[in-house]
Amino acid sequence: MLSIGGYVIWLASFTLEVYIVVKCISSKTFLRYLPLNLFVGAMILRGVLSYLAIEQYGFSSIQYKYTYYYTDTLLTVMMYLAIMHLYHQVFREMNLGKYVHGATVTLLAATALFAYRVVQSNTDHLTTRFVVEMSQDLYFVGVVMTYLLWVAVFKFRETRTRLVQLVLALGVYFSGSAALYAFGNMFPDLHMVANLLIPIVGTFLPAAWAYTFTIVPESARLAPARLAEEAISHR
Repeated sequence: MLSIGGYVIWLASFTLEVYIVVKCISSKTFLRYLPLNLFVGAMILRGVLSYLAIEQYGFSSIQYKYTYYYTDTLLTVMMYLAIMHLYHQVFREMNLGKYVHGATVTLLAATALFAYRVVQSNTDHLTTRFVVEMSQDLYFVGVVMTYLLWVAVFKFRETRTRLVQLVLALGVYFSGSAALYAFGNMFPDLHMVANLLIPIVGTFLPAAWAYTFTIVPESARLAPARLAEEAISHR
């Protein structure tokens, strides 16, 4: 069973995630941000499945651990689609969209091949430890991709406020998640601390995106000189 604090965090994350999808639908921007909405939908699915696993088997059960980490791996793959969508948005005005689409297809193919070979070679010993390390590796790749996207935003002086804030929030989320996975692996005796902090960090992204889709209009522009200030304020 979850503690009261755990219920509050889970309910807050779930509510924010549902709100983002509903907000995009009501504002008729769902298809414009389809990969982001699919990722948020995957977050909702993970939250529901994890909640059911906790209620039925308990927080410390092996069923919950497998449910959480495997859905988290799937969620990270979905995040790659969201990242490539943001890449496409950043490079769209330079007519480089076709290259982004090509990179997306290549990334998905490589990810699918990697997942197939990993599962095939570890069918008899897919331990929780293995799943945790796999998730950490995927998060590390996500961090690198997001930081490169940050560089592109600053290099090309992207001024679309909503796009900049979506990218910055994604970078903070990936950095925090990767750090917690690394902390849990480096200090196994303190893995419970990391497990408690992961849901809190996970709430940041839907909160930041909900704020962006609600407060920041699509037409808002950011002065190039303020990009650094925005980056610092999101750290």
